Amino acid sequence: MDRIKNAAIILRLIDKLREKGSWCGETHIQKATFFLQELMQVPMEFDFILYKHGPFSFDLRDELTALRADGLIELEPRWPCGPRLASTDLNEYIQKLYSNTIARYDKKITFIAEILGDKGVTELERLATALYVTKNRTFETLNAERAEELTELKPHITLESAKNAIEEIDSIMNEARVHIH
Repeated sequence: MDRIKNAAIILRLIDKLREKGSWCGETHIQKATFFLQELMQVPMEFDFILYKHGPFSFDLRDELTALRADGLIELEPRWPCGPRLASTDLNEYIQKLYSNTIARYDKKITFIAEILGDKGVTELERLATALYVTKNRTFETLNAERAEELTELKPHITLESAKNAIEEIDSIMNEARVHIH
């Protein structure tokens, strides 16, 4: 997918997340984009690695910086949680220009915003890492095995929290199947 189409999707995602009450800091955008790409199969082609707070894409960080430089998003400084991202007035132009792309993925974007919009950074880390652990496993992989792997990758997450995250990600994945097609 080309850069401007990705930008249109990211801008729509930011707007939808904010509508659903998201803080919309970079971590929120990182995790929501990871879900959009990996769970909802939106072909954005960002490379994600497991990093400090779960799946993270340096390519996406560069894209967000480019969107700021292009005047398509801006930082709203907030205390004490740090800055949050917002689309600018140029967003309307991009949304019109790529209205077919937005229409194709809007149901998926809305689903992710509804699922993740009210989540804090800690919960996003647990859920995104649970998806990261789950996405390449077979259906037969036990919840307990995935929870143990999650705690090995993220030792600060308790086994009980990891089990809950795995159960929640399974539920989200089942619900997502309706929205993928």
